[in-house]
Amino acid sequence: MAPWAAVVVWLLAESAWCASHLKFPSGFKFGAATSAYQVEGAWNTSGKTPSTWDTLTHNRPQLITDGSSGDVACDSYHQWKDDIQIASELGLDFYRFSISWPRLMPTSFPDEINEDGRRYYDNLINGLLDKGIEPIITMYHWDLPQRLQDHGGWSNPLIVEWFEEYARVLYKLFGDRVKNWVTINEPFTICTIGYAIGAFSSGVHDPEVGTYLCIKNVVMAHAKAWRLYDKEYRKQFKGRVGISHQLFYLHPTSEEDEEIASLAHEHYVRAYDFYGFNYYTSRKIRRRRDGESLGQLSPMRNIKELDAILEVDRGWDRAACFWFYVYPEGIRKLLSWVKNQYGDVEIVITENGYSTKPESGSNDYDRIKYYRDHLEQVLLAIHEDKVNITGYTAWSLIDNFEWNDGYTTKFGLYEVNFDDPNRQRTPRASAKYYKNVIQTNNIEIPKKFSTITDEL
Repeated sequence: MAPWAAVVVWLLAESAWCASHLKFPSGFKFGAATSAYQVEGAWNTSGKTPSTWDTLTHNRPQLITDGSSGDVACDSYHQWKDDIQIASELGLDFYRFSISWPRLMPTSFPDEINEDGRRYYDNLINGLLDKGIEPIITMYHWDLPQRLQDHGGWSNPLIVEWFEEYARVLYKLFGDRVKNWVTINEPFTICTIGYAIGAFSSGVHDPEVGTYLCIKNVVMAHAKAWRLYDKEYRKQFKGRVGISHQLFYLHPTSEEDEEIASLAHEHYVRAYDFYGFNYYTSRKIRRRRDGESLGQLSPMRNIKELDAILEVDRGWDRAACFWFYVYPEGIRKLLSWVKNQYGDVEIVITENGYSTKPESGSNDYDRIKYYRDHLEQVLLAIHEDKVNITGYTAWSLIDNFEWNDGYTTKFGLYEVNFDDPNRQRTPRASAKYYKNVIQTNNIEIPKKFSTITDEL
């Protein structure tokens, strides 16, 4: 081995040793997350009207891998006490969940508030607070009222005002107890996957126009909701409003591709009140070669605007989802990129998790390793790169309806028995590992968590 190579190996080993002894700073918070359509069920009861996902799964079940739907899902609408209990068992500082717009406002407008829906969210918020768990609410996690989609959905500029009215209702009803709001989850996903491939949520395929109308209106809707809170509610409730982006780290294939990688990150990202940061996977990026086709328009395969191709590294392990390749270093590089781009903005990691197949069961060592390796990179970003990260959110608290994958992939810290009418929740080994991280402020994997013989 050349002398310089030995030095590199030593430095890498030293960095890994240091990371294993680093601690999260005082005040750092740990949480877990779900979203309404993925867990609530009760799709047509207690006054709820259809969402775009209700319509898509019922009318075009072939677009879902197993032909399933979120009609019952985890039945969290009825089993909400169980969700609070397991959040308490884990020792979570906060629980991030979303509001179903068509459950709370059946007409989509503030002329009618569904009291059953309001009561459900009041019970969930109050129950969490009683356990000392902070509720973080996402206003919109992809389940648009079908009535609004019938009028153009996110491509209709009027949705900016519709969303502002919806936000006003949420602030009035829950703002006295909810201090952290996420307006929209992954706007880029909504607009690119939603319109580019036509198999997501609205089922509309219009990458040439729909994608760009959607992006403009989503950004303006967020701005309206933020300004509304800032002007009329911040002084009273003393909360804050952010947005959650899903970020891919885009690794330049060569030095010549560094500029296009930087532009591509800008293409995906914007910053706000606090920065909600969702991370799962990464890609390599390069310029399209002469005569090469961009292929299917998809944000995970290419970027049309930059004439760029996205690829995966053959050395990256693959999770259960077809799009999901594991590259822990990507989360640190992206966190540092956000700091360098926007300054010392506060970052809350609002989603990070790992998918497995149903047959993997409760002994999910691969998920534990994923969490450990990514938490290590978060620690390095905090201590070595001086990134202002204040919270980390595991996706997800429980198994759920995983969008177009249906129930064929699992993200839950808790396994859900979907054959049980009560949807029994059982802790996986990863739940025990995550609880240990929260309790001890130590990311290393105790030997006992390679099995599930110990009790939570």
